[in-house]
Amino acid sequence: MIIVTGGAGFIGSNLVNFLSMNTNQKIVSVDYLNESNKNYFNLTNIIMVNPKNLKSFLRKFKKEVKVIVHLGAISSTTCNDPNLILENNIRLSIRLKNWCDKNLKRFIYASSAATYGDGNNGFLDNSNFEYLSRLTPLNLYGWSKQIIDLNFFSKKFGKKQLVGLKFFNVYGPNEFHKDEMRSIVLKIYEQVKSKKSIKLFKSHNKNYKDGEQLRDFIYVKDVVKVISWFINNPNKNGLFNVGSGLPRSFKDVTNAVFRNFNYPKKITYIKTPENIRNQYQYFTKAEISKLRKVGFKDKFLSLEDGINDYVNNYLKF
Repeated sequence: MIIVTGGAGFIGSNLVNFLSMNTNQKIVSVDYLNESNKNYFNLTNIIMVNPKNLKSFLRKFKKEVKVIVHLGAISSTTCNDPNLILENNIRLSIRLKNWCDKNLKRFIYASSAATYGDGNNGFLDNSNFEYLSRLTPLNLYGWSKQIIDLNFFSKKFGKKQLVGLKFFNVYGPNEFHKDEMRSIVLKIYEQVKSKKSIKLFKSHNKNYKDGEQLRDFIYVKDVVKVISWFINNPNKNGLFNVGSGLPRSFKDVTNAVFRNFNYPKKITYIKTPENIRNQYQYFTKAEISKLRKVGFKDKFLSLEDGINDYVNNYLKF
């Protein structure tokens, strides 16, 4: 049995669908959104569990559980409620990790590239306590992931697998419920489809021109491949970046979306909202040599190929 918390969310639902079709294990989605996002699931043989019932579920099926993939979290980078973040992102993660340690179960969890802050300390997936301590996240979400990384990797590995995955800018199917936290790819697609001018943030950093802010974009199908690989390689442990390793600009994203339409391209640059301006990342790049070194060999889709698949197979109706 494989348990996926946040299983009805963006990355979680894609993972649940993939595992349901590619493994003979029972797949469990633990999520408050199981019912409202049921259209995200391709199959009906997925076990749905409300998070309120997770403790009793784990007690009942303790012997069957092989691995917990913990993706559930308050993922909004603009959330400013410390108590909400503390309970959902920190305490819950620690409780699940402790349960896995006690019952000799494997634990794979979602960290985040948000832990790197403005990138001044690099984007190295180094689990060394001294390096992790130097990272300065720019928001509560990134801070919560940083706390968990420090907590889990300040100790020696236990008897079972422990993997933390630092996701960069993920885009792809099943992100409609995320509202303002939807990927820039989906936001641009919706503007193009409505034949509106594409709105991109102006640069408030003299080192970057408008629209040339750089992010490491990765398609959710590639993210799922990475998670699945670790599930299938139980002896691999550590903290790993999950990104393409190739930063691309927001202009690149706009061009890649427009390739699928015959509409004339028009871009309008708007001021970055002041409430996020000081938290804005102008450059992210995943260092993925560590992931390659442990044995993950699959190639990632280019930005253009990933967007083509997303637009033509999931967004166009």
